[in-house]
Amino acid sequence: MDAKARNCLLQHREALERDIKTSYIMDHMISNGVLTVSEEEKVKNEPTQRQRAAMLIKMILKKDNHSYISFYNALLHEGYKDLAALLHGGIPVVSSSDGKDSVSGITSYVRTVLCEGGVPQRPVVFVTRKKLVNAIQQKLSKLNGEPGWVTIYGMAGCGKSVLAAEAVRDHSFLEDCFPGGVHWVSVGKQDKSGLLMKLQNLCARLDQDGSFSQRLPLNIEEAKDRLRILMLRKHPRSLLILDDIWDPWVLKAFDNQCQILLTTRDKSVTDSVMGSPLVVSLIGALLRDFPNRWEYYLRQLQNKQFKRIRKSSSYDYEALDEAMSISVEMLREDIKDYYTDLSIVQKDVKVPTKVLCILWDLETEEVEDILQEFVNKSLLFCDRNGKSFLYYLHDLQVDFLTEKNRSQLQDLHKKMVTQFQRHHQLHSLSPDQEDCMYWYNFLAYHMASANMHKELCALMFSLDWIKAKTELVGPAHLIHEFVEYRHILDEKDGTDCENFQEFLSLNGHLLGRQPFPNIVQLGLCELETSEVYRQAKLQAKQEVDNGMLYLEWVNKKNMKNLSRLVVRPHTDAVYHACFSEDGQRIASCGADKTLQVFKAETGEKLLEIKAHEDEVLCCAFSADDRFIATCSVDKKVKIWNSVTGELVRIYDEHSEQVNCCHFTNNSNHLLLATGSNDYFLKLWDLNQEECRNTMFGHTNSVSHCRFSPDDQVLASCSADGTLKLWDVKSANERKSITVKQFFLNSEEPQEDLEVIVKCCSWSADGAKIMVAAKNKIFLFDIHTSGLLAEIHMGHHSTVQYCDFSPHNHLAVVALSQYCVELWSMDSGLKVADCRGHLSWVHCVMFSPDGASFLTSSDDQTVRLWETKKVCKNSATVLKQEIDVVFQENEVMVLAVDNIRRLQLINGNTGQIDYLTEAQVSCCCLSPHLQYLAFGTEDGAIQILELLNNRIFQSRNAHKTTVRHIQFTADGKTLISSSDDSAVQIWNWQSEDPFFLQAHQETVKDFKLLKNSRLLSWSFDGTVKVWNITTRRIEKDFVCHQDTVLSCAISSDAAKFSSTSADKTAKIWSFELLSPLHELRGHKGCVRCSSFSVDNTMLATGDDNGEIRIWNVSNGELLHLCAPISVEEGAATHGGWVTDLCFSPDTKMLVSAGGYLKWWNVVTGESSQTFYTNGTNLKKIHVSPDFKTYVTVDNLGILYILKILE
Repeated sequence: MDAKARNCLLQHREALERDIKTSYIMDHMISNGVLTVSEEEKVKNEPTQRQRAAMLIKMILKKDNHSYISFYNALLHEGYKDLAALLHGGIPVVSSSDGKDSVSGITSYVRTVLCEGGVPQRPVVFVTRKKLVNAIQQKLSKLNGEPGWVTIYGMAGCGKSVLAAEAVRDHSFLEDCFPGGVHWVSVGKQDKSGLLMKLQNLCARLDQDGSFSQRLPLNIEEAKDRLRILMLRKHPRSLLILDDIWDPWVLKAFDNQCQILLTTRDKSVTDSVMGSPLVVSLIGALLRDFPNRWEYYLRQLQNKQFKRIRKSSSYDYEALDEAMSISVEMLREDIKDYYTDLSIVQKDVKVPTKVLCILWDLETEEVEDILQEFVNKSLLFCDRNGKSFLYYLHDLQVDFLTEKNRSQLQDLHKKMVTQFQRHHQLHSLSPDQEDCMYWYNFLAYHMASANMHKELCALMFSLDWIKAKTELVGPAHLIHEFVEYRHILDEKDGTDCENFQEFLSLNGHLLGRQPFPNIVQLGLCELETSEVYRQAKLQAKQEVDNGMLYLEWVNKKNMKNLSRLVVRPHTDAVYHACFSEDGQRIASCGADKTLQVFKAETGEKLLEIKAHEDEVLCCAFSADDRFIATCSVDKKVKIWNSVTGELVRIYDEHSEQVNCCHFTNNSNHLLLATGSNDYFLKLWDLNQEECRNTMFGHTNSVSHCRFSPDDQVLASCSADGTLKLWDVKSANERKSITVKQFFLNSEEPQEDLEVIVKCCSWSADGAKIMVAAKNKIFLFDIHTSGLLAEIHMGHHSTVQYCDFSPHNHLAVVALSQYCVELWSMDSGLKVADCRGHLSWVHCVMFSPDGASFLTSSDDQTVRLWETKKVCKNSATVLKQEIDVVFQENEVMVLAVDNIRRLQLINGNTGQIDYLTEAQVSCCCLSPHLQYLAFGTEDGAIQILELLNNRIFQSRNAHKTTVRHIQFTADGKTLISSSDDSAVQIWNWQSEDPFFLQAHQETVKDFKLLKNSRLLSWSFDGTVKVWNITTRRIEKDFVCHQDTVLSCAISSDAAKFSSTSADKTAKIWSFELLSPLHELRGHKGCVRCSSFSVDNTMLATGDDNGEIRIWNVSNGELLHLCAPISVEEGAATHGGWVTDLCFSPDTKMLVSAGGYLKWWNVVTGESSQTFYTNGTNLKKIHVSPDFKTYVTVDNLGILYILKILE
């Protein structure tokens, strides 16, 4: 508070404490936002009037200039003219050129004008209505300084007063149109004495120095005349705002040839007609039927005293209640009950005619006739939807009916449910029925409201209902219902509720996409103890009898899903996601240029904003959760209202893409920091239109920035290899830590070394900071700059992002191989692996309480994880290089895990034998399970005899990592290839290995032929046939200009196929050096092929997810097995097609890629899809009877699948 204002208040403190009554004064100050409710309570607790006044003045002395002005205006409003005059000389002067001092962009000049004029502040819950505000401003500007009226009318509670206040909350508008100021008068319902007091107070405010008259006007006529002269002489070009005018005679008292903005519930108040719009429409509807009853209805309105529903509202709603009550009473007796039934209609919900036909057991025409009577009497509203009608109630009508019929509501809801059950079966609801969407959205609501707990449980725990509803509206609404009615659903079985909610949460990214997945197949992947699985199994068995194909995941009991929620909010990569400060919401942004906001509990979408003209790289909630900042490749920074999605600010001072944004942690004074490719950091005060500070110092792109917990320091990371710490107050650089130095070695000069410091995160106490660069995490002491810890993530990993837990020593780290890890920064040890994303993870972030964390990825999803659950259940995972042997009814899998152990897994029993530890790169089993072999990353090959664990080692190692290894059918010879151009043959029981060398580049793979022949293919575009006995090439096929990616051999060994990166496939005869057929049409690399067992067909798969089936004899295309158009950015097969296999009867084809698919070869249509948790399946191992399938996804999860019979 200014010294002058403070001294004035102290000087007259005794007089103020002696005379003022605090209660009404505090009402004004609370509405102006300068006094809190808790402060009001503190004042009220004082025992005497004088002590209350003393306490209030003590509080004001500790506040700012606006509190002084608000107190001064309150004195005037409440008739303390003499006391206000004492304070007039101390009113702080605020220049109109002062900067903006609130987030909403209101200048100090505007704030002072409005405060002095008594204009109320914005309500706590505020919705911007720009179009209406602009319309009001345009009407006012057309007055052009001349006397006139602008009227804002609308029903009670529609926000007229807020709109009037917003219209004048504009600096340039006030300066241009009303430089004389704004004067607000809250009028309301008044008698003559009340009106005179209002006029006297207004005259006193306009003549504060008493220069015009020392005496208040004694009657309304004198007051009217005094007001006219004051407005013309002392306040020319000012605006008088009259809020809530009820009576025309009141309005006449202010008709003094000045500019007036008034709010009223009645458009015709200026024409001497009384009543709010909804009341007028209700009474008008009654008069249509009984034109001679005006006097009667008027008398009813005047006399009736109906209990008001919303007592807490500042509006007087009696007229509306009275009009509603009269209108309902005047309905015909035979239709009154129908109107009562509408008590269960929710606000903002439009009900199709068909729903009410079911509720009332009437024909459509009969229902429409009844409803039309309600519409005619303004008791209901109607929208046309094509040929049908939709009916809805106004919010206030819903309130009226709910209050009036409260005791009947449960029975009314029960009636709705019972009628639905009479007319519909759950599985019979069809999307083309007009009432279908209503039942899917509100049936559970009606059941819960009717207290029909048993029926609600049966509905929510029905896989049929879940399938039908998610297919139409997606999973978020269902998840919301599971949360909403959890207290009811838990009564039956808390485990069932958890099963279904988890099923929806973890499959939400699939259930919200097209084509819609088979929900029964998804259900079969749940644990066998789950109710979801039980229902899915029951349905699957019934459908299998009708020829449907389903797969059982036989080893799923070893699988633990660590995600709590999976949401797919974007149609492209998700670059960033963050929690709101209260942890209730998540904001995300990405390559689709949008900002999405959704509930953290359910994934239910709250906002979708087309935020920028290019990719959105980062987003951040403000500390008070009111705003979200976004920054983009389009060089702009934008501030959004986090509730309404309204754009609040645009900053465009960066000259290159803006990579990061972060708000201060304290909401008292919000600052935003941004970092850009222009090498600069900028600080933005949301009260200002321009940048507050620009920070120079980095010599390359700024990749990340974070405020310290106390907001004193800003940390920034850069591609120049440094972490810098800046003083927020002065914007000066405090210190710089060269992270690049920790990667230097004697062989590489410093100037040639590129180290991008990706991100940083502060410890909760602000004493330490974690920094990520290349494949390492560093922990530094803030005060000494000393290195406290260094964690190496491995040679093949790059750290993408990291975040410190707000409450403990844990850090979450995103790595380049799609995985997320939790580390203890105290011990430097990894605590957990979090696998689930199908592509690069760009962002990780803890919730404010540290109980959960989120991850966002290129796979278009945001995943939510529970920290404790992840730490407890982190599992060992497998590498994708496995071998499988199908022996009678047994399935044996040889695999390598992520801690280098070789595992032999019995697919039927789940038993695991851990065999040895080594740097295994590939492995294989001998046909009769007597031996296993494995190659290592250093090129060595070893054979292990399973019976006695005897080891045989090849003397001649490959020069590079071994990629493929295989026993011959008799198990006596081992064949291997590596990243070099040779194939090794090792008759391991009798002689040393030898190499087949003829390829010019790396051997891609090989296949065994009959009669000691071997087929190999290479990056050099050739396919060679070797005799491994003579060690010579028998055939040399120059197949493609580009890499040969795969070969397949016909069952009669007469033909083979080759596929290539040149987007073609070819069919060859072993007898000819030129192809039989060249197969063209693929638009991507052709990665795999397979002959049918009868050798009549060849299937090929490419990198666009497309599968083609060809006639082997003539090379013609028979089927294109991926014709379904899917969402933009998503390949039909979820990625590359990497493997194919025909069934023995050639009627089915299985393919591997982003997931597994089974195809009907006759029709070319998909028979079933199995969605693995991960993606990028390299190979599918198929049993000879085509009933068992084995694969490993890129998350290291093993799938042993069997056809359900």
